[in-house]
Amino acid sequence: MKTLTAIKKLVLVTMVLTFASSCLSDDDPIVVEQPETIAEIALVTPQLSSLVAALNRADLVETLDGSGQFTVFAPTNAAFASFLAANGFASLEEVPADALEQILLNHVISTELKSTDLSTGYEKTLATEASSNANLSLYINTSSGVQLNGNASVTNADIDATNGVIHIVDAVIGLPTVVDFALADDTFSTLVSALTRSDLTFDYVTTLSIPNGTSPAPFTVFAPTNDAFASLLNELELSSLSEIDEPTLKAALDLHAIAGANVISSDLIDNMTVTTLGGDITANVSGGPTLTDSNGRMSNIVVTDVQAANGVIHVIDKVVLPKLPDNIVSKALSTPDLSNLVAALQAADGDLVNILSGSGPFTVLAPTNAAFDTFLTNNGFAALGDVPTDVLAQILLNHVISGKFMSSDLTAFGNGYISTEAIGTANNKMSMFFNASNGVTFNGISSVTSADIEVTNGVIHIVDHVIGLPTVVDHATANPGFSSLVAALGAADGDLVNVLSGTGPFTVLAPDDTAFTTFLNGTPLANVPTDALANILLNHVLSGVTTSSDLTSAGAGYTNTSASGPDMSNLSLYFNASSNVMFNGVSTVTQADVIASNGIIHAIDAVIDIPTVVTFALADPNFSTLLSALTELTPATDFASILSRTEGMNGDGINPNFTVFAPTNAAFDMLSSIPEEATLTNILLHHVVAEANVRSGDLTPNGDTTATSLEGDNITITLPGSGSNTADITDGSGNTDIGVIAVDVQAGNGVIHVVNKVLLPSN
Repeated sequence: MKTLTAIKKLVLVTMVLTFASSCLSDDDPIVVEQPETIAEIALVTPQLSSLVAALNRADLVETLDGSGQFTVFAPTNAAFASFLAANGFASLEEVPADALEQILLNHVISTELKSTDLSTGYEKTLATEASSNANLSLYINTSSGVQLNGNASVTNADIDATNGVIHIVDAVIGLPTVVDFALADDTFSTLVSALTRSDLTFDYVTTLSIPNGTSPAPFTVFAPTNDAFASLLNELELSSLSEIDEPTLKAALDLHAIAGANVISSDLIDNMTVTTLGGDITANVSGGPTLTDSNGRMSNIVVTDVQAANGVIHVIDKVVLPKLPDNIVSKALSTPDLSNLVAALQAADGDLVNILSGSGPFTVLAPTNAAFDTFLTNNGFAALGDVPTDVLAQILLNHVISGKFMSSDLTAFGNGYISTEAIGTANNKMSMFFNASNGVTFNGISSVTSADIEVTNGVIHIVDHVIGLPTVVDHATANPGFSSLVAALGAADGDLVNVLSGTGPFTVLAPDDTAFTTFLNGTPLANVPTDALANILLNHVLSGVTTSSDLTSAGAGYTNTSASGPDMSNLSLYFNASSNVMFNGVSTVTQADVIASNGIIHAIDAVIDIPTVVTFALADPNFSTLLSALTELTPATDFASILSRTEGMNGDGINPNFTVFAPTNAAFDMLSSIPEEATLTNILLHHVVAEANVRSGDLTPNGDTTATSLEGDNITITLPGSGSNTADITDGSGNTDIGVIAVDVQAGNGVIHVVNKVLLPSN
């Protein structure tokens, strides 16, 4: 045995003290060099004498007397006595030296950790696992004091040394097995409950406690956390672990252990087949280490390389399961022609593998490998990895429908729209058009090649094309009922197909083919001037997203379209949702809320032509008395025809554009009676200014604007208005209490401003 340097130092200190005491007088001070290293402190600490003896026997004193920084958890003499008794040794001399060395090294960390540096988790000691030479882990729990591997507690902390720190502990920390770590770490309490369930036909605790060097040790254990088990119960729709039958539980537990190998994280590679006690699973490391079971369920390895003396633990966040009856994901995994779909589900954002492994039910339109290849090529991607993962997720969700729809269900419907799980404009679920008139086709591009593959959580229909995220144009193109609209968009000026394929968002009021047939009335589409056609089509396009519920909530009112009126002002559109939803009094919604990636479509039953000021008077019930005055009460003057004019050079000199001050029904009700025809005619003419599209922005700010009415008297409009009025009006009779209450209802031949009193001419 080597002579210990620390003992030499202590002997030298003793000799110096003896000599000094004989030579110095009582008054002379004695300067004594105190022990400083971990070994020196242990040598002079009586309750650590067994530790010193053990260090001496294992030839480790010089290690703890040398340079470096160590943390030593130092067992007391009583701790050693308990250790020897528990393991059947009469003395330290009976403990094999190599085993004693590893046990002592399991108390040493190669960095200084004061008590304030310790936190719950794992640290590496200087002890090693025999087959890999990997350093053993030490589990530290600081939830109540400091406990080590679940069996030793710190009783005296932070004894400083020149080469580290000592924490005195009340038990020897034996070489841990994988079972010891599971017992020590509360994160695995549910796993321990599973491993120790009384009805199991296999003794996992005994087996996984077998020491290294004895078959089948060492072990690699994939240890699910408590949260992983909670998630499993939720996934299986169970309330407790006891509801899992013994064969299934044993089969699952077997998949979490490898026998005869200490597989550390650096041994794992992509697409690595891992043979467990229960069969093969697949490991991958790109993007973080994972395990995939035979059901396609993926577990993340969240903590790696918790090294025990008889194996290694990797902590996982999902319980690995044996082969279950196929769900959507596991069926895709077992279908070679859907391997690209599986890869896409694994790569995309949103944890789609787990979602589609859930209870559902779902209908999944599953593109083949060839479909994915075509999609990648057509969109300029060299590989699936080039597709942004957020976009990929939405594309995949556009193939998922909530609920179970067999092909016979779709055939019974014939054709129509259904919502997918993709998110379209304004966070609405994307619409999908299906057509079962000849087979089953989705969005006009993807046909079912193999239908009705039933699985536990829904049904799969294999399709021959990836279904991209549709624009409003894509939806129009897919639906044969909009073929005339598609043709018109292609023929009109303004590159409307590309415009409506842009970012948007748009609200499109889409006339069906019958609507176009009625509108054209035998005129070929090719004969419609392309500039006029473009403006008519734009009169069906609103900027932004307006859902049917938005319209219903509003009840009735005006909005603007993308069509242009006089002075390039956007045309107005009147909607009324009191009974269904109608636009400009002529066109009713037949199919609402077809959601696209860049907008929304409402199918309508009539083309909405460019409105005149009369159109709005006819459409808006607030003007029903005005309409009656313009028609049946003044038969000698064809006001409807006059105010519907769109061309000038008329023989009577009354030419558009018109500015109309339109009294509401309430305004007419304020009259004591409706005047006779001649007087009423002059009154109506007094509400119209010809050859001028005077919008509110054309009026003099903070002043008066005067215009001559068709009747001949001037009208004066004053900004700003009084009270809630936008503007005030002085009529030909000098009345000044007339208010403009709504402005700029823009027609193709003029503009309407709504007034709250009837204007009266001077005579």
